[in-house]
Amino acid sequence: MNTPLRRVGLAMLGMIILLLANATYIQIIKADDYRTDSRNLRVLLEEYSRERGKILTRAADGQMQVIATVTPTNDRLRYLRVYKDGPMYAPVTGFYSQRYGAGGLENAEDEILNGSDDRLFVRRLSDLITGRDPRGGSIELTVNPAAQAAAYRAMEEKGFAGSVVALNPKTGEILAMVSTPSYDPNPLSAHTPDAQEQAWKAYNQDKRKPMLNRAISETYAPGSTFKLVVAAAALEDGKTKDDQVTATDKIAVGGSSLRNYNRGFCAGSQTTVTMETAMALSCNTAFAQLAHDLGGAKLREQAEKFGIGEEDLTVPMPVTQSCIGPRGECMTINDKNALYQSGIGQLNVRLTPLQNAQIVAAIANGGERMKPQLVKSVLAPELSQISNFDEDSLGDAMSRDTANQLRDMMIQSEAKTQGDGKRDGVVIASKTGTAETGVDSDNAPPFAWYVAFAPADNPVVAVAVVVESRDVAATGGKLSASVGRATINAVLDGGR
Repeated sequence: MNTPLRRVGLAMLGMIILLLANATYIQIIKADDYRTDSRNLRVLLEEYSRERGKILTRAADGQMQVIATVTPTNDRLRYLRVYKDGPMYAPVTGFYSQRYGAGGLENAEDEILNGSDDRLFVRRLSDLITGRDPRGGSIELTVNPAAQAAAYRAMEEKGFAGSVVALNPKTGEILAMVSTPSYDPNPLSAHTPDAQEQAWKAYNQDKRKPMLNRAISETYAPGSTFKLVVAAAALEDGKTKDDQVTATDKIAVGGSSLRNYNRGFCAGSQTTVTMETAMALSCNTAFAQLAHDLGGAKLREQAEKFGIGEEDLTVPMPVTQSCIGPRGECMTINDKNALYQSGIGQLNVRLTPLQNAQIVAAIANGGERMKPQLVKSVLAPELSQISNFDEDSLGDAMSRDTANQLRDMMIQSEAKTQGDGKRDGVVIASKTGTAETGVDSDNAPPFAWYVAFAPADNPVVAVAVVVESRDVAATGGKLSASVGRATINAVLDGGR
């Protein structure tokens, strides 16, 4: 064989080897990636040929309510995803779209809903043998429909941007997860590409960010609600709610002064007040000095016990990390001056609404923090139970004595808090917060917070509300308290 033919032969051999290597790479290494790629039309057509499972919740009377289901069609995609009360539940359900994939629970629980989960193997085998059309499993939520509706209405009717999260403090079940403004997932599930594209563009170009799940994917400065964390650290360090703290009207921090909300002394005292009084009146100087005296290590330790800094929490959607430190140093408070500002939930302290709900839920539960969860049970296509919600303790955030003292302080705080929704015979333990935002904080509308649990002596619900206010003079008591109480009352009225 002459040299040119040998070279051609070697080149062809090399090409065949590369072709085989590429085929092996695609079929073995990249197979799962291609199979799960939302652009894979073959997989998409296969999924739409199966009846996707339902997303359900249970009312107080025990009746199942359908949140997401399918209807048969006559087009190439055999089933159309349909959402009832779409905007109300969008932060929970997410969306399911031929063009844009899935979000929320539709994505997190996709294998159950589309029927490919290993727990449905016996059912798939039975379908194959009997010739029945394959169907996906269903998901029952922990959500209390009355609480979800009350929270959503309270936010939507007032045009608030923000979030409400309600938890069962004893189990970690998420009773409500609201984010406003919201969006309707129904147009995204349409079988018309133009309708999907139009909705997608409209939602994503909206400056109000309706597709952002503010409950778990956004963090906010918590303002005075963070004083609960500072107080917990102090109580765990040996102080009591009756111990004296500073009542001064200002503290020098760097080149400026940190002041109380009323610009005066706490409770009019020019010396000291009890920690309980300082909490009830939300005196900034008291908790700024308390955080400074505790030091960064103790404050960080207490914050971590509440779950702040966790990177891998899922509900089952992933939850954005909450932090007390700057970007890249999540749990580090850099200097003594920063401690003053961190003590009142400012500077670099940023929490998700879910995280703030976890803090008050731990206080309500005698100090024990339970893992938050949205899925109550996984159901077979005929709605028989496959697996059930499992309570999962994440450990003690504080002692029961500390939790009881915080509860007492929060009861006093609620007595000083404005807003509608207070009811005779129901004692609520709460804390408000008004967090400065922006560089020019004096002229920037704050984040208005309300965190609470009830009934105070035997809590069945803990709630966190944040409103992205439009008024510079807004406070948590003026805006968020009524939303939180409406959510609490809905749970109490429903008996769950």
